[in-house]
Amino acid sequence: MSNPDLKANMHKSVEATQRTFATIRTGRANPALLDRVNVEYYGAETPLKSLATLSTPDSQTIAIQPFDIGSIGLIEKAIATSDLGFTPNNDGKMIRINVPPLTEERRKEFCKLASKYAEEGKIALRNIRRDAIDKVKKHEKDGDLSEDQSHDEQDQIQKLTDKFITDIEKHLADKEADILKV
Repeated sequence: MSNPDLKANMHKSVEATQRTFATIRTGRANPALLDRVNVEYYGAETPLKSLATLSTPDSQTIAIQPFDIGSIGLIEKAIATSDLGFTPNNDGKMIRINVPPLTEERRKEFCKLASKYAEEGKIALRNIRRDAIDKVKKHEKDGDLSEDQSHDEQDQIQKLTDKFITDIEKHLADKEADILKV
């Protein structure tokens, strides 16, 4: 695996971790909170953002404007049955979700969840590192690389991994600060 490929794969892992962080609630309303909500629409699981416009008119409300008014009941049901704990309010044209401020206990739970997501991201990075090091060792065994070249390559891979793990830890710290901010 060449260095640019390795870097690109690790970058994708960090971005995926950031996207999962976006689905964790902070004290403010954010349309990204609904990214994991899928609606049973004409027999197919469809992402909510494909069926409606999501907006935040104020810091405590998420407004959902369906493209097809007929799907409003399905969207409401999908939100109500999701693990987000939101109660959708349907006025016939639009759905509003009131995002209550978080309690101290919920903030701590969300920080633990963010840590879990960060750890999953780090595991993904370590798996990429392991695969890259295995390839370097195979090249060394095949005689394509000397022992010194192999060690240099492995050191570079480890330094790159450390850099991306530091990135994830920084994003985690930012997310935790966001969650704990009242």
